[in-house]
Amino acid sequence: MSLRNDWTIPEIEALFNLPFNDLLFRAQTVHRATFNPNEVQVSTLLSIKTGACPEDCKYCPQSGHYHTEVERERLLEVEKVLEEARRAKSIGATRFCMGAAWKNPKERDMPYVMTMVKEVKALGLETCMTLGMLSADQASALADAGLDYYNHNLDTSPEFYGQIITTRTYQDRLDTLGHVREAGMKICSGGIVGLGENARDRAGLLQQLANLEVQPESVPINMLVKVKGTPLENVEDLDPIEFVRTIAVARILMPKSHVRLSAGREKMTDEMQALCFFAGANSIFYGDKLLTTKNPEANRDLQLFKRLGINAEQRHDADDETTEAVLAAQVAMENAPTNYYEVR
Repeated sequence: MSLRNDWTIPEIEALFNLPFNDLLFRAQTVHRATFNPNEVQVSTLLSIKTGACPEDCKYCPQSGHYHTEVERERLLEVEKVLEEARRAKSIGATRFCMGAAWKNPKERDMPYVMTMVKEVKALGLETCMTLGMLSADQASALADAGLDYYNHNLDTSPEFYGQIITTRTYQDRLDTLGHVREAGMKICSGGIVGLGENARDRAGLLQQLANLEVQPESVPINMLVKVKGTPLENVEDLDPIEFVRTIAVARILMPKSHVRLSAGREKMTDEMQALCFFAGANSIFYGDKLLTTKNPEANRDLQLFKRLGINAEQRHDADDETTEAVLAAQVAMENAPTNYYEVR
């Protein structure tokens, strides 16, 4: 399937405006041409340094500009990170993502994060980090340490961006993605919907991602998690159908990318998640927490996967131990009870 890097806003808006069933049919057709429609890539995310971020992202409870319940924590010790990575592997995750609340990593921090990368890779897991902006030299150093993916979201459209963040520019984000690609790493980049943006902004975000010279290998689509104390705590909820449309359009524009159903899943019904998988989402974060916000409990994910007949995607280059861990997770899915009731 050929990839395009010249999508226009009117073309993308036309996709968004298709009848819902037509859009999902088209997205599912594209999805099946590239991926197994019944496999989902599973990652786990760990905050390795939490809070007191100097950025003013209006959605983020880790920003030092707002008063939230997130407590500041120092950079985790390497062995603590490895303990969490081993746990992630034991429940079937194939990629371990590490996030730090920084504007950009300081040089004094680089030896520690590079050691984390090397040690986590030695466990047989793919590695991903999100550390803020990177210089070309920092990107090169992380690549030399063996980092597989670097996450740096564009968040929203260039036009709406200034209403959400003022402490770094859109071009700063694009420059970091350029450094990551030039260093030879894979890119994880997506955005957040439900920030108060309009439909054209959602089209604009996807246009920026799809029209990168090389499309991101992983595209996380986040539903805003409203956190008390942030400027967006009372923003109007996005229509769930519009969120599913965003997943479907992302799949059509970026047919070979893993589209990740990311933050906000904890508030989604099983039926909404099922629609997202049908629309082309084929990656999730697995675990009870995403940095500082809640994520569906692993048991709920296992039971939903079983009901939908979904399996965890296996890495083709995985070692025997990693493959066994994924297979063990599959067995857990098969043994999970079919009926699931949750009281909150």
